[in-house]
Amino acid sequence: MQLDLSTFPLVWMRREAAPAQPDMLFAQFDALLARRQAFVILSEEGFDEDGHEHSQEERKRASLWMKQNKAAIRAYIQGMVLVEPSAAKRLAGKAFAVMFGKFWGYPLHFGTSRDDALDIAQHLLHAWLPPQK
Repeated sequence: MQLDLSTFPLVWMRREAAPAQPDMLFAQFDALLARRQAFVILSEEGFDEDGHEHSQEERKRASLWMKQNKAAIRAYIQGMVLVEPSAAKRLAGKAFAVMFGKFWGYPLHFGTSRDDALDIAQHLLHAWLPPQK
């Protein structure tokens, strides 16, 4: 995976052609959380019902990182939005989204298009901001 931070607080996650370096991805997430600002993760790669099979070591490392950063994750990551044009895949993703939210501490949403995903992300960010006086 690769994170594109150029449009922060919208953070685009993309799969890489080459094998991902987990250390680099965790370092990027650490840097994002260190900003102490709300952000939303987006991906245009849709919902993969089968998912990428992570090794037990990768799952263990991700779980440990999540536990160490639980408070910051819940405070600053406002959600993840996947662009998924397929209504069937969005429906299949609803059950997964519930488990995802319970594990990671932030919600998983599905947009029908890039524009829809951006609208959802903006709504999530707006909900985090304090009311304007």
